[in-house]
Amino acid sequence: MDNNRNLFLAIALSFIVLLGWQYFVAGPRMEAEQARQEQLDAQQATQTETSKHADTAPTPGTSTAPATTAGAVPLSPQDALSQSARVEIDTPKLSGSLNLTGARLDDLHLREYRETLDADSPTITLLSPSGAKQPYYAEFGWVSGSGDIALPTANTVWTAPENAKLTLDKPLVLKWDNGAGLTFVRTISVDNDYLFTIDQKVENNTDADVALYPYGLISRHGTIKTTGIYILHEGLIGVAGDAGLQEVDYKDLAEEKLVQPDKSSAGWVGITDKYWATAVIPPQGQSFQPSFRYNEIAGKPAYQSDYLGDVVSVAAGSSADYKTALFAGAKEVATLNAVESKTNALNFDLMIDWGWFYFLTKPMFWAIDHLYGLVGNFGIAILLITVTVKAIFFPLASKSYASMAKMKLLQPKMEEIKKNFGDDKQAQQQAIMKLYQEEKVNPLAGCLPIAIQIPVFFSLYKVLYTTIEMRHAPFFGWIQDLSAPDPTNLFTLFGLVPWDHPAFLAIGIWPIIMGITMFVQMKLNPTPPDPTQKMIFTWMPIMFTFMLARMPAGLVIYWAWNNSLSIIQQATIMKKHGTKIEIWQNIKDTFKRSKATSK
Repeated sequence: MDNNRNLFLAIALSFIVLLGWQYFVAGPRMEAEQARQEQLDAQQATQTETSKHADTAPTPGTSTAPATTAGAVPLSPQDALSQSARVEIDTPKLSGSLNLTGARLDDLHLREYRETLDADSPTITLLSPSGAKQPYYAEFGWVSGSGDIALPTANTVWTAPENAKLTLDKPLVLKWDNGAGLTFVRTISVDNDYLFTIDQKVENNTDADVALYPYGLISRHGTIKTTGIYILHEGLIGVAGDAGLQEVDYKDLAEEKLVQPDKSSAGWVGITDKYWATAVIPPQGQSFQPSFRYNEIAGKPAYQSDYLGDVVSVAAGSSADYKTALFAGAKEVATLNAVESKTNALNFDLMIDWGWFYFLTKPMFWAIDHLYGLVGNFGIAILLITVTVKAIFFPLASKSYASMAKMKLLQPKMEEIKKNFGDDKQAQQQAIMKLYQEEKVNPLAGCLPIAIQIPVFFSLYKVLYTTIEMRHAPFFGWIQDLSAPDPTNLFTLFGLVPWDHPAFLAIGIWPIIMGITMFVQMKLNPTPPDPTQKMIFTWMPIMFTFMLARMPAGLVIYWAWNNSLSIIQQATIMKKHGTKIEIWQNIKDTFKRSKATSK
């Protein structure tokens, strides 16, 4: 019995430590970091930029250098866009424009996603131009391998057909002549999976062969706000062949300046947020050098993911082309899989942070997503997946609950053993273990339901927190976003008495339901003989109520539903074994002990 209780207690305390760390340590740290970042943003907004294009991040190689002209403080998005000629981008999922100066993709909005649940909320802005508060753009070009050759740079103005527009069925063709015999033609197309294809062609009309190195980069400037949650990577990311997944935090890159995996012929590099990402994908099967770089421009940090391809030789009087791809959009699982299929990009699905336990997280998402396809509600899908998990582990859980029922029947005999042996703990343990053997009871069986539930809990937490499919996914009633905490609050009488309360007092209806079901379930179990254990198990539902209150509502709903199913299952098994169900009596005893303790 004591072994059973100790193991159960160890698991529960470990769980409390993990949740407590997130709630009381990681959460406040995240808020402090966000406040610090906002302060830095305010300071940086007052600094003078040295050039309209001075925030151009360095490209792979050494041949590209930005021009410098006097500039001012960061511009509004509209003013920044008006600084150069542009070509409109218009697809069902994307809106924005391409900058003819540098042929940059630097203005992109996601039509299907908004900043908040409000229907009038602005759409998500993914890419922003130079001159804006936080430039974020993709750029492609060439680095010379044949000496001093005039090549297109970030300041080059490309020509486009009159009234050009980039759409799903109409690619954009850009041209630039260097005036010395080389003509550069860039054809850009886009599909409905946020995937741009950039075909760079070089026509060599000179008498000499030319050697060029192709590159692609994604650059992001300013202090980047992240969620600051340890279970989620936000920052620079990529896959580099045998080196595998590369995850580089903004802070780490600022210290190291350059992170450069070995050359590879398979992979990609990019920058990821929680729900959105960009990535340049070089031709798979051709060697390239991936890099992650940090620089400071006009006092602002600049983060860059880039690759430099192997040399492309363009013989005199001939032409050569190089095709690469850019993903810039929402990290939808189906979309990432489609991009990987189209480009053969190695492990592109790792753009989503599935975590160390991906072998649980990915199947969990797959199951929930398929159930959603049948019922049309992610909340219902979570309830159904809980029933499915319960069904899978039903035989194991049934044995566990049966063992607990038998142990409850043995409590009078155990109390008698304790009286007979007094303070001789060793003799007590030997007598209790002998009783277990005679009655064929496994003292560790009661821990199995908790042991099973914890990995399911964390895999569901990961799915709810990281996958965009759960973002703004409604359930019923007041739960309009399963990935966000329950918006109701007991301590404001659910909105009737608004006041500026501490964050830890934000306890919604679903966390309260979860706490009640957990409390009832514990009262079905045998009463712990140790006073300390009794106290811990009495207060545990309250602690869990506070700690889970700020977690995604979908997770709390799962926990409450799982507790309810466990109560039904455990009560049925106890009744089958002739064990008296004394929930209300146990609750009364708990309150009696609390009153006695307070006196």
